[in-house]
Amino acid sequence: ARTCTLCAARTRAHDIAHIATLMLRTGEWRAINQRIARTDMVLYFTPAGGEQSGHVVYVGADKHENEHLIKWGLPHDVWFHVDKMSSAHVYLRLSPGQGMEDITAEELEDCAQLVKANSIAGNKMNDISVIYTPWENLLKRSDMDVGQVSFKDDKNVGKTRVKTRKNEIVNRLNKTKEEKFPDLQAEREAFYASVREEKKEAYRLAENARVEEERARE
Repeated sequence: ARTCTLCAARTRAHDIAHIATLMLRTGEWRAINQRIARTDMVLYFTPAGGEQSGHVVYVGADKHENEHLIKWGLPHDVWFHVDKMSSAHVYLRLSPGQGMEDITAEELEDCAQLVKANSIAGNKMNDISVIYTPWENLLKRSDMDVGQVSFKDDKNVGKTRVKTRKNEIVNRLNKTKEEKFPDLQAEREAFYASVREEKKEAYRLAENARVEEERARE
């Protein structure tokens, strides 16, 4: 083994230990851990009309990955869950500026069917309820279990009934499934960066229009 750069010990174990120590001191190890935490697997699906609308459905593979989805959602995400039962957390990502009122009947049924199919108990039952709310309405407290959420405003929660599983819908969605490892934090930071740039551009155009109007008055 090569000589250890810190204590001159000629063992590979010493090298590895000191490299880890240096990474901890410089913060590099923490950065790597944060990067790993932000790249859990997320399942993506294309809902009805998604090719035209650009809307997408995404699901955490387990309750631990759901924690990252809860933390790093976007304002135009809508969260779905089987009411009063354990199930996957299903999100419908709309276009920026859209909300629950913009969900089509077909998208609502797709999300409801997908969340039912990903509930151990709910998938075996008929006539269940699925609740949905904007991501921004989710409430996560430190005393909650992993994957558990509540709501900031119960009045901003929708509910739809699912009479029975429709295999044709579930099968269609599963054919579009993609497994990805996104950097959820980077996605949200990029979104808000684009929002800031749009506001700056809108201000610039408004200011130019004001200046031109003042010049026309002179």
